[in-house]
Amino acid sequence: MNTAVALPPGASLTPTKADSHLLEVSMGPQHPSTHGVFRMDVVLDGERVIKLKPVFGYLHRNHEKIAEHESYLGSMPYTDRLDYFCSLTNNWAYALAVETLAGIVVPERAEYLRVITAELTRLQNHACLIGFLMQDMGASGTPLMYAFREREKILDLFESLTGARMMCNYMRFGGCRVDLPAGWLEQAQKVVAEFPRFLDEFENLLASNEILMARTQGVGVLSKELAINAGVTGPMLRACGVNYDLRKVDRYGIYGRFSFRVPLGDHGDVYDRYMIRLLEMRESCKILEQALRDLPEGPIQDPKTKIRGFRPKPGEAYGRIEAPKGELGFYLISDGSPGPYRYRVRPPSLINLTILEDMCLGQSIADVVIILGSIDIVMGEVDR
Repeated sequence: MNTAVALPPGASLTPTKADSHLLEVSMGPQHPSTHGVFRMDVVLDGERVIKLKPVFGYLHRNHEKIAEHESYLGSMPYTDRLDYFCSLTNNWAYALAVETLAGIVVPERAEYLRVITAELTRLQNHACLIGFLMQDMGASGTPLMYAFREREKILDLFESLTGARMMCNYMRFGGCRVDLPAGWLEQAQKVVAEFPRFLDEFENLLASNEILMARTQGVGVLSKELAINAGVTGPMLRACGVNYDLRKVDRYGIYGRFSFRVPLGDHGDVYDRYMIRLLEMRESCKILEQALRDLPEGPIQDPKTKIRGFRPKPGEAYGRIEAPKGELGFYLISDGSPGPYRYRVRPPSLINLTILEDMCLGQSIADVVIILGSIDIVMGEVDR
């Protein structure tokens, strides 16, 4: 495979005295640090990065075109495969787009269930991100194993509710597929009540660790202006100090009923991105405590929603949510047929990845690995 990339102006592919000190390195597509089949073509001056080109597309599965030949409901399981760590939030964003397109109302109980499953998803995503980041930094497997221990408890809840641990296929237009099984609510309350203790242990273990601070503070700085101009969202944007969270901005679902704050960073470096995830998990626990406490009785599905023969009127809609990695949106155009005329995904992993080179220029090659890890990407969502 040809992995050569364009060199800086004035350089050529044939080494000369002027550029013989430059080294081209292809990291991936099967490199352990790239979190999937992803490649970075890096040009180095010694150990300093002077050019970086991200190369994706190895996992392209034609998701959007497949959806344009499926029924609206038939695409719901495909959304699970986007960010396969966060299938329930994928479901919600797609369901919200279709509900906006068709004018469907979601019952109260279903809205609460969506919030509960989405915030549990955020907990396990952020915990694992921190675990992976520590592993990328060269830490032993202890932080990652702690994170996966907590993730297992949440996946057990998902499995008992939806029948699957990762590919949950749980949301439906106008509500949710099934109601809570017996004992699920009590088990979820127990998991949420114990989670802050895990966060305390995690923070005591890592937050003031000298090696972590040396490796992350001032590394991979992303300016507020560039983040906004590049369309970066989620924890990446808030780590730069930008107060933008769709749960507050759009108040989609019933998020307007819950009391929680939006943590912000000061420097936009790897350390801020790590801390934002840690603080967001504490806020998710607050939301979960309120939602589990106030969960009402009632139907979980709008009885007026037709499963068979579902044909929204011609029109277009965009549904978006604050997924764990940032703004996840679905754009749909209906021509009145059983499937969408146009289906487009706005994946946060891809958008956030576009500024990778800007954060890596001037950094050492060892820092590239942790800068990439701090973005939090899943290649199923990047390539679709």
